[in-house]
Amino acid sequence: MPKFRRSSRAARVLVPGAVAVVLLAGCAQGSGGTAAATGATTPAAMSPTAGPPTPGSPVTVTPDPKGTVAPGTLLVTDFGSDTVTFVDPARGATGSVKVGTAPYGLVVGADGRAWVATAEGVAVVDTASRERLALIPYRTDTGPVTTGEYRGGGMGIALAPDGRRVYVGVNVPGGNGTLEVVDTAALRVTDVVPVGRRPFDVDVSRDGAEVYATNHDSFDVTVVAAGTLEPRRIEVAPYGTEGGLGSWLKPHYTAVRPSDGKLLLPFEGERLAVVDPGTGRTTIERMTANTHQHGTTVTADGTLLTVGTGPIDPDVDEGSSLTVRTPGGAERVYPLEGPHENVAVSGDGRTAYVTGGFTRDGYGDGLSVVDLATGATHRLAAGSRPLGIAVL
Repeated sequence: MPKFRRSSRAARVLVPGAVAVVLLAGCAQGSGGTAAATGATTPAAMSPTAGPPTPGSPVTVTPDPKGTVAPGTLLVTDFGSDTVTFVDPARGATGSVKVGTAPYGLVVGADGRAWVATAEGVAVVDTASRERLALIPYRTDTGPVTTGEYRGGGMGIALAPDGRRVYVGVNVPGGNGTLEVVDTAALRVTDVVPVGRRPFDVDVSRDGAEVYATNHDSFDVTVVAAGTLEPRRIEVAPYGTEGGLGSWLKPHYTAVRPSDGKLLLPFEGERLAVVDPGTGRTTIERMTANTHQHGTTVTADGTLLTVGTGPIDPDVDEGSSLTVRTPGGAERVYPLEGPHENVAVSGDGRTAYVTGGFTRDGYGDGLSVVDLATGATHRLAAGSRPLGIAVL
């Protein structure tokens, strides 16, 4: 029999060793530390019309020359400000560009343009000239522009493989969100698709045929066919949905596994939900960090990196960490100091950069830089409450 444990805030279920539970999901509408090794790693309500893009003006506070972007430069969203910040992994922050209120997620295309989900719209940034080219307003009515964890506006964001469309998850306070589709040539929203509540993350399949919105407050992923924009819902709730909006045990971020296109959603450092977007079936695999988990990414070889933000209940949960999980399921857990939110990996796969912004209180204004071979970790100054991150 599985063992049950209950924390002071939410029911928690421990996964017994070597268990694989299959759930059938229905369709509905729309600091430093020493690594603890458990295995080796191989280190990646809508308004009817939209106005024209709003031109932006650059904020030039960088000593680096415009027109050049050093390979490996980091770009982070400053959730505690209205900027994105460029970060040299060796020197720290080198300059910022004003993009819009409370920027959340970002994605960078092959052409060097960054697409940033802010509370006001999608900002377009030329990373070479370091200027905002446009601010594309949402068609979804999200109410007054505000800041903070529950603010309306863009959250997760992704770029189609061909670079022609950007998909942004738009949070509507108090209701279901939307997925807005941006034409990257015309710089305007062309379509709006209903999704679940608070779309924390947006991902695209490798062939561009499907888009996945991970909806935190409705315990689900909305699968959207890129061609027809038809949505379908897959519930992802390995702990169940008891507690509703008050529950801590919800999906946050998703990674698309390169080998087979399945969706990987970590929960609580205990369970990895592996979702087949075609069938809606979820298989549960055991994880080992025992901490509340948020941001995640996967490298080309299928190595999964997941950020542990810290405990729900300090009496039973571990602190913040970075989990690195091989395709075979072996994990190495690197302790971190303080809450963190998201993660990116260097081009050579040797270093992980973990943002300290965090969506809740307790955040910091820097990054944790983790050497994935040695486990050595150091802090790096980087913007104001950095949340989203990309390696240029």
